Parts: sequence; structure tokens; C-alpha cells
Amino acid sequence: MLSVTKIFYFEMAHAIHGYAGYCKNIHGHSYMLYVTITTQINQAGYIPSPGMLIDFKELKKLVIESVINKLDHHLVLSSKFLEENSSLSFTNNLVIMDAEPTVENLLVLIKDILLNKFSPDINLTHLKMYETKDSYAEWTNTKQVKL
Repeated sequence: MLSVTKIFYFEMAHAIHGYAGYCKNIHGHSYMLYVTITTQINQAGYIPSPGMLIDFKELKKLVIESVINKLDHHLVLSSKFLEENSSLSFTNNLVIMDAEPTVENLLVLIKDILLNKFSPDINLTHLKMYETKDSYAEWTNTKQVKL
């Protein structure tokens, strides 16, 4: 199976409600997101003209518009965190999640946003997001791709 991956970078702040460590406070990270797609079309040989599964410019535009613009330089907090810190609800760049904005839950959010954004012959197969240089979460689409 042939796949392509595009890497995205963004800055985001968050806090984890109910966490006993430092992450209970608002703090930020420089995230690195890997988005991998495959095709559902069986390719026995070379890919027909123009010779690409997806134009990297198209993938970049789709992910930036759907995900990056909604998270980059934003503060992401859970509704539970805001219940105890209501003064933050007036922040202009606030994104409210139903779940705690951990790297794992952020990947679930990104997966939910991206799953139906591609043409029917393109399959979102893998997401990987670094929260720090040595800590990341991954999501893999376990649905069988029919070739």
C-alpha cells in the first residue's frame, strides 16, 4: 500500500483539569502533527498522470483550514476547567472541548475533523502528534482498506 505524509507545526496552550501535576496550569507546547493518507485504488504499477495520490498543496490546504487554523495560537480548555475558571471564558482565542485537551484527545478531535474531508478514494490512515520533542500520541485507522 502506498501512502503519503505531510507534517504540520503549530503552537497551542492548554490545561488539564483534575491533573495533580504541573499540567493542571495553563501552559503551551509546540506541536508537530503528521497526517498520513493512502488510496483505496489498487495500483499495480505506476500512478497515472499526474502521478500522485494527492497533491501535497491540496493536503496542506485541507489540514490548515480544517485543523491548524482552529488550534494554532489558541487556548484549548475543557468545559470542566472553565466551570472553575469562568473568567477565562472571555478569552478571544479560546477553544472549548468536552474532553480534557490532552495530546490523545486532541488526536481524537483531529481525526473526527479529518475523516470525512477527503475524496472517497483517499483514506486517512494515520495521525501522529508530538506534544514535546520526545512525547507523542498516535492514531491508526484499523478499518480495512479494500484494494
